[in-house]
Amino acid sequence: MDELDEQILGILQDNARCSFSEIGRRIGLGTNATAARVRRLEDDGVILGYTVVTGHDAPEPHGGLEVFVDVLLNADTDYETFVAAIAPIPQIIDAVHMTGPYDYLLRARLRDTAALDSLLRRLKKSCGVVQTQTRVALRQPTSRRGGR
Repeated sequence: MDELDEQILGILQDNARCSFSEIGRRIGLGTNATAARVRRLEDDGVILGYTVVTGHDAPEPHGGLEVFVDVLLNADTDYETFVAAIAPIPQIIDAVHMTGPYDYLLRARLRDTAALDSLLRRLKKSCGVVQTQTRVALRQPTSRRGGR
């Protein structure tokens, strides 16, 4: 992947419906060259898919819940299967493979506790999760500053 691929990914993450011509205009490539790059990113598995986030599933822009979910996988679930199973879940922002008693730490943004309940049920029913432990962020920093 080069700088143009990174720019393409950034644009598509902001708006997956952006046309090839619009993406190309923004990065200085023609429509066909842009389309070829996007298709290569798809073929290489960099872009795994596109999804729709409904108003019901989406967190409020400056509200909702931010949660951290420790996940213990079923003994029959391998890591690749788990990562593929959670990939289409738009509420999951990040998944980190961890040491310790749990296998993964998930970070998610959710509208409310009902959406959290739904996510936890989905993880256990469809993603190979046997146990979770959830922490809810009470507040978020207003700005990030460099250093400690």
